[in-house]
Amino acid sequence: MRLSELKNGEKAIIVKILGYGAFRKRVMEMGFTKGREIEAILSAPLKDPVKYSLMGYEVSLRRSEARMIEVIKIEENSELEKENFHGHSLIREAPSRPPGTFHTESKTINVVLIGNPNCGKTSLFNVASGAKEHTGNYGGVTVDSKTGHFYHNGYRFNIVDLPGTYSLTAYSPEELYVRKYLRENNPDVIVNVVEASNLERSLYLTTELIDMDHSMVIALNMYDELRRRGDRLDYELLGKMIGVPIVPTVSRTGEGVNNLFDTVIKVYEQTSPEVRHIHVNLGLELEKAVREIREVLKKDPYLNQHFSPRYVAIKLLEEDSDIESLIGENARDKIAAVINKYKERLMSSPESDDIPTRIADEKYGFITGALAEVMERSGKKDVNNTKVIDAFVTNRLFGFPIFIIILLLIFWATFVIGAYPQAWIEDFVAWTSQLVNDFMPDGPLKDLIAEGIIGGVGGVIVFLPNIMILYFFISFMEDSGYMARAAFIMDRIMHRIGLHGKSFIPLLMGFGCNVPAIMASRSIESRSSRIVTILINPFMSCSARLPVYVLLIGTFFEPHAALIFLLVYGIGVVVAVFTARMFQRTHFLKEETPFVMELPPYRIPTFKSTMRHMWWKGKQYLQKMGGIILLASIVIWALNYFPLRSQDSSTPEMQSKLEAGLPNNQIDTGHDSYLEMLGKIVNPVMEPLGFTWRSTVAALAGLPAKEVIVSTLGVLYTGDEEVSESRLGSKLMAENPVTGHPDFTSPEALAFIVFVLLYCPCIATLTAIIRETGSLKYGLFSVLYNTSIAWLVGWIVYQIAILF
Repeated sequence: MRLSELKNGEKAIIVKILGYGAFRKRVMEMGFTKGREIEAILSAPLKDPVKYSLMGYEVSLRRSEARMIEVIKIEENSELEKENFHGHSLIREAPSRPPGTFHTESKTINVVLIGNPNCGKTSLFNVASGAKEHTGNYGGVTVDSKTGHFYHNGYRFNIVDLPGTYSLTAYSPEELYVRKYLRENNPDVIVNVVEASNLERSLYLTTELIDMDHSMVIALNMYDELRRRGDRLDYELLGKMIGVPIVPTVSRTGEGVNNLFDTVIKVYEQTSPEVRHIHVNLGLELEKAVREIREVLKKDPYLNQHFSPRYVAIKLLEEDSDIESLIGENARDKIAAVINKYKERLMSSPESDDIPTRIADEKYGFITGALAEVMERSGKKDVNNTKVIDAFVTNRLFGFPIFIIILLLIFWATFVIGAYPQAWIEDFVAWTSQLVNDFMPDGPLKDLIAEGIIGGVGGVIVFLPNIMILYFFISFMEDSGYMARAAFIMDRIMHRIGLHGKSFIPLLMGFGCNVPAIMASRSIESRSSRIVTILINPFMSCSARLPVYVLLIGTFFEPHAALIFLLVYGIGVVVAVFTARMFQRTHFLKEETPFVMELPPYRIPTFKSTMRHMWWKGKQYLQKMGGIILLASIVIWALNYFPLRSQDSSTPEMQSKLEAGLPNNQIDTGHDSYLEMLGKIVNPVMEPLGFTWRSTVAALAGLPAKEVIVSTLGVLYTGDEEVSESRLGSKLMAENPVTGHPDFTSPEALAFIVFVLLYCPCIATLTAIIRETGSLKYGLFSVLYNTSIAWLVGWIVYQIAILF
């Protein structure tokens, strides 16, 4: 933790001082050294600065400065077990020590993983920390930082997985995020994960990290692919040339990971012989410019504390707007004069390239020269499986049919294969309900358990196999590299509707869950495309809606289930396209952004990784069963159970007799439940879509979470029947004694499915929309617009379905 987080009266032990230059030197001179005890005394009236007690005297620090000092609370201080790393999680609780003691061998190393997309960074994070983060073989999977920790050789490693990035400029949100993290957290050691089979491109980011002058180790990942190709790389010599130790790793299997963190310890302890600070030479004129700008920057204490002056100077030459905003007015004018002077010189040279181009050329020249000395290519021409597969899946004739066939296969497997375990779970739920009905005495408690809890939660949990099968296929597509090809073949279509090809990946992820899909939109550089992608993402049918589809399609459209599934998902896509076109023509100015996205090589996903992702999503689904769905089922049961009526009038038969002759929406306060009253109040708006009050109530109950819809139908249609006597689908098809016809027929079922597909996003999705757009108005717009469009499309579908 940081010293700024220490509460008044709490004591801690100083672990390390972060930052650069004068600040670090000054506080260490004042006694802020490793192992020293410090206590937070009091905060100023405005909470800043804070007074601390140290070595018998008191000192005040601003919270921004205190944040640069890492501490550990005395009561948490313990000796770390010295364990060897074996390629899996080593998280163990260390034995406690008496308060006030500090073991000098107990150390913490803060490590961040930085690398290009698709370099295996998150796989390395998973194998090191034992975390369950999903890895995908395309850019943009890690859209935020992930944290974990483990113990190794007497050290606690706090490890952070940062988003994949190609450089440290101000071009994309990932780049800005990584740079901001490095500025504010200043890790002890950077692990730069590079792809062994694509070194020339990967090492460009390395040169920028060298400019930043951080302690660093290079993880030469996917080293098995380089060996398989027959290439030879003298990575030890390369490490000496660039002053950074290089360790070959295969994060997929854990090979080399033990050695990697041993090397991190050596770098941290400053005992690694390879470590030395070098400058990637930028040419005579640019080096002169860098030196002049550095002289100006030395007078700025903030920049000296958070950045290497050379890195800042180079970024200012590249006219990096984010770095320019950190420079004071006086320094800004002086630096601008220097840059303009060298611009004129460079433009008058024979090459006449601009400064950013010259910098990139010099860095790639350095990389090419270094690799020429250390790499020996085999010249062996292997069969390129990626090219062979791409010849079909990205072909202009076969690409789209293959994509549609894959979607049909997913929907078929989700419905047909999932039906078998679904039936087993359904039988178990029915058996459980039968036990309750047989052995519990009649009364509200029995009704709550049998109808509210088992009827509600059980009605949703039966769809767990379908959810897991869907996520299995999504995970496989991501890990194999096909997801990036789907974006590639869809770019032209996305461009036609005013979006970027990268928008397709978040939209496709929306079929799993809209929340992470909306977060994945951060990888889209264009703000207008990013916001439009976020707003249309809820039209991508997430897995939470799947139980509704499986229930109703299985009941009313079983012979054509896969086609109806495809039709429903297609309606969502069509509405999303229409909405995007409308936004681009009326609200957002169209931004032309280049489609730049890496197409990674195809890789066979590991069975373990795919199954782990599938189980992780299934676990989240089960957790939701015991949370919001259980609570919603109990509330809905209570609203449907109360007010209490006489025994005779509470049965479905008596209710139907009492309601006979009354209009469908007329409220009878003497016999209607609270839930029925609510449904009848709202139902006139929904009647044109064929809704009854029960289906209206189910739709309202789905506002917090769409899974609640099926549990609500389960509660509403269970009545006093034993659950085992009939399935929910048959109850939906049964004739309503009041109206004389079933509440659901094929047209009503289809209209209900379409309405659920399109209407107001769930609470979690709305929260994600507001957070990612930074505006409440977009969240409110989604509620109003999506519900309106759902009603309109549902009505159209209902009218068409009646004709057939």
